[in-house]
Amino acid sequence: MLRQINNSQKKREANNFGKLLLVILLLNINIMIAQDKNTNSNNLNAHQQSMAGIAAFSAVGNMQQLKTELNTGLDSGLTINEIKEALVQLYAYCGFPRSLNAINAFMEVLEKRKADGITDLQGREASPIKAVNDQYRVGKETLQKLTGREEKEPKTGANAFAPVIDVFLKEHLFAAIFSRDVLNYRQREFVTISILAAMSGVEPQLQAHISMGLNTGITENQIIELSTIIEKKIGKEQAEIVKSLLKKVIQNNKNN
Repeated sequence: MLRQINNSQKKREANNFGKLLLVILLLNINIMIAQDKNTNSNNLNAHQQSMAGIAAFSAVGNMQQLKTELNTGLDSGLTINEIKEALVQLYAYCGFPRSLNAINAFMEVLEKRKADGITDLQGREASPIKAVNDQYRVGKETLQKLTGREEKEPKTGANAFAPVIDVFLKEHLFAAIFSRDVLNYRQREFVTISILAAMSGVEPQLQAHISMGLNTGITENQIIELSTIIEKKIGKEQAEIVKSLLKKVIQNNKNN
């Protein structure tokens, strides 16, 4: 009888121990899932990876690789209008020739895909922009949101030396383009960083836009991952510049 009681007690203890192990295992799984979600939130998704390649190859004028990247982007779910917005924005950073060439390449890709029976998502059009008399003020306010700093007078540097460039930047880029809501500020800054990361000799502008990108919600890890994409598609030297400038921006933010 005593032996039966002991065996029964041992079974209950074993069952309780098994349940405890199961609870611990489930807790560990939940922790791992939560950590994975947090990690993924800092990683570039398929849309961002494709957009980085599209912007980079457009900026350097590699049309053959661009067409491959455009197909990849469309296959990943990027809409036609999202890609068009990025290619139009391109003109502000590397000129109309690169922008127009990229748009023409995109047209060829779409025609080929249509002929192959592929239907791509058009995506939504930009909302109508309210007419304002002072586009310069709109652009100035947008830039202040991106930088997180109030722009003070008098103007300095290039804006003081050639005031009209300041007008064009505010009215054309940060008002006319950035007011179009097909892409939000974070997406536009990501496109800009990708463009500048692929180009040589634009380190001051790239550093400024990495800072703006962080202000719009792009993470440090995403910039690092972007540098990996740039290394693979453009070259190691350009990737190292991205990482070096990111460190400078982080250090400047700590000092301010």
